[in-house]
Amino acid sequence: MENSSRVASGSVVGVDLGDRSSQICRLDWETGAIQEERRLSMSVSSLQRYFSGLSSCRVILESGTQTPWVRRLLESFGHEVITANASKVQAIASSQQKTDERDARCLAQLGRVDPRLLSPVHPRSAECQQALAVVRAREGLVKARTMLINQVRGTVKSFGARLPGCSAKSFAQKVPESLPQALKAALEPLLAVVANLSERIQVFDRDIEAWAQRFPVTQRLRQIRGVGALTALTFVLTLDDPHRFARSRSVGAYLGLVPASRSSGRSTPQLPITRQGDRLLRRLLVQAAHYILGPFGQDSDLRSFGLALAQRGGKNGKKRAVVAVARKLAVVLHRLWVSGEDYQAHRRTAAA
Repeated sequence: MENSSRVASGSVVGVDLGDRSSQICRLDWETGAIQEERRLSMSVSSLQRYFSGLSSCRVILESGTQTPWVRRLLESFGHEVITANASKVQAIASSQQKTDERDARCLAQLGRVDPRLLSPVHPRSAECQQALAVVRAREGLVKARTMLINQVRGTVKSFGARLPGCSAKSFAQKVPESLPQALKAALEPLLAVVANLSERIQVFDRDIEAWAQRFPVTQRLRQIRGVGALTALTFVLTLDDPHRFARSRSVGAYLGLVPASRSSGRSTPQLPITRQGDRLLRRLLVQAAHYILGPFGQDSDLRSFGLALAQRGGKNGKKRAVVAVARKLAVVLHRLWVSGEDYQAHRRTAAA
């Protein structure tokens, strides 16, 4: 039977979230002594009974799939809730003796000493989480369609034939006539699924456009040619609060678009980008950068910067230019969001 009696305030609770149950470690704020260690089932009723019985305390959660709803539940009881990025906490990520008990204890101890050691994760609102669910559902369908299209093309190639080039959207309509007769029975059902996925993706596109209307700032971000509703909405939902970044330049590092650094003494090797942060948003920004540098890109400071970098960048100049434009694009989008100004394609040139 779970304890629901009131305890003295000044506690720090570390919670190692699991799928079916979670490990709890509660420390005394003043002494750091362990007051309680136990397991709780991962249900609303179980967590409610336990945490509603605690006086206001600091709760440290490990980031995970179930973190958002647990955080909102605990905050409703008046607790201070901090979400730790466990992958950046070396005491947890690099531990050679990793157990739920040790992780919960480590979270509580670090939360008591200095929450900054936990690399806290910014919490999203329920509305942002709901909109992101739509964006990621569409992404799942796009990946499934791409996988099936690649399978169809690869199977046809193995028979010595090739399918005509076309967009993924029109693939199911243009390909059937080019299928070898021997493969039609095997591949036509896959084409039917591809066609259905394309229809579903179009429905999600309309939903994303509707969600973008609920976040007016996306209209300003879409002034940059190459940034559509999906990219603008994902940018706004991922960052959530633009003012948590002291400088717009920090957004590029937050999204993993800056080179990693590992200098020691006189050694300063050139490393690839860190690839931290949201993978989907990083990919969308790179796609937008490809458009900006492509034949249909608008003449702008971004395009001039990228083309100049590509010309002097050597063998990998184009790839580096795309990443650099994606990073600068993230900075520009954040600046437009914070300042409320309209986009000026040649702002740097006009200033000069």
